[in-house]
Amino acid sequence: METEILARIQFAFTVAFHYIYPPLSIGLGLLLVIFESIYIRTKNEAYHKLARFWTKIFALTFGIGVVTGIVMEFEFGTNWAVYSRYVGDVFGSALAAEGIFAFALESGFLGILLFGWNRVKPWVHLVSTIGVFLGSMFSAIWIVVANSWQQTPAGFHIVGEGMDARAEITDFWAMVFNPSSVDRLTHVWLGAFLAGAFLVLSVHAYYLLKGKYVEISKKAFKIALVVATIFSLGQLFTGHQSADGVAENQPAKLAALEGHFEVSAPADMYIMGWVDKEKQEVTGLKVPGGLSFLLDYDFEAPVTGLNAFPEDERPSQINAVFQFYHIMVAIGMALIFLTLFASFLMWRGKLFNKKWLLWIFVFAVFLPQIANQVGWFAAEMGRQPWVVYGLLRTDQAFSQAVSENQILFSLILFFLVYALLFVLFIYLLHKKIKHGPYEESENDDTPFGGTLTHMLK
Repeated sequence: METEILARIQFAFTVAFHYIYPPLSIGLGLLLVIFESIYIRTKNEAYHKLARFWTKIFALTFGIGVVTGIVMEFEFGTNWAVYSRYVGDVFGSALAAEGIFAFALESGFLGILLFGWNRVKPWVHLVSTIGVFLGSMFSAIWIVVANSWQQTPAGFHIVGEGMDARAEITDFWAMVFNPSSVDRLTHVWLGAFLAGAFLVLSVHAYYLLKGKYVEISKKAFKIALVVATIFSLGQLFTGHQSADGVAENQPAKLAALEGHFEVSAPADMYIMGWVDKEKQEVTGLKVPGGLSFLLDYDFEAPVTGLNAFPEDERPSQINAVFQFYHIMVAIGMALIFLTLFASFLMWRGKLFNKKWLLWIFVFAVFLPQIANQVGWFAAEMGRQPWVVYGLLRTDQAFSQAVSENQILFSLILFFLVYALLFVLFIYLLHKKIKHGPYEESENDDTPFGGTLTHMLK
């Protein structure tokens, strides 16, 4: 297997595993702020219990997210040295801003969030919770800004030539507000809110089905359902805005997302399908002219197709890009239907009588995670063959000094270590859920609520 392919597989694996956790942290952070705010306003002890319970799970996701994120920074230097040199000025600025505006904020308040329950006033703890939540949001800003710059570069000029060429920032704010950053950031944030909300929905739906912690679970379920309904609908808007931006700035990617080959012709919108790259055909269920209408409100409006670009400047895995994108869209629509239907039943007072629906919510926890993952795969694979769109090709960006065997060996090690981390995460999460919100020790301020103590017994 080629060195470039192995390097891409390794980075895709490590970043995909890492991305299980930050969305959960961001989404749970929002729910923690809501639970604590309601507790301070109402003095209802149930919301205090909810906040304490979910803080323990937040700490677990946050900790593993930090550990797994460190690896990617080393990969930039070991496997992608040319890329690192080329974008160093851009990424250095973004990561420095992340350290100043995100990590400093998070680290300043994280200790109070985890250990301050019986040591500071409730409003001080709420401020700390808000600080940690905002820190996670700001962290996402700078990561998405750096990635969006790769998709739509702006605010820079090129210094040097050949292998010594690098991008140098000329306008910091033009780099930050590059053409795709705002649309992509809002889409990422909403996906994170949905991941956190559906984890809360899943756990409390399980409690309700088992007849455990019924009253507190009803309160948590209703709040998480409102959050999930609002942001699942919001994804329609942010997704449409992102697609408009892709059409303008990355037309080859848009053509791959819908399997549109003709140079300039009305484009269909597929509900599902299969792309035959050789025959340049898509077989499936479609809305004729649907993509043209979404872009220009005209079913006959021409859309630039893949044949308008040289073959070596198109994504090579068109069917994979098509499938990942349509899985994301299908899940997004399913979440909208599910949350609206459940909200209707909640309004009618019949929600908690529908055991079959609660079982759906138990397993629906996987849907936002899958949508987040396949959405990123569609975005990154659709950018190919460019690692920096229109400027630096992926096959020019990896390190020449690293061998296939070295990358393969490290990939196997990463897989084993990450498998162990995932098993540990599931085990600790299961233990915490099994103990439940009312089995918290009033004097236990350890980050995992005694879970590690139970493990050692």
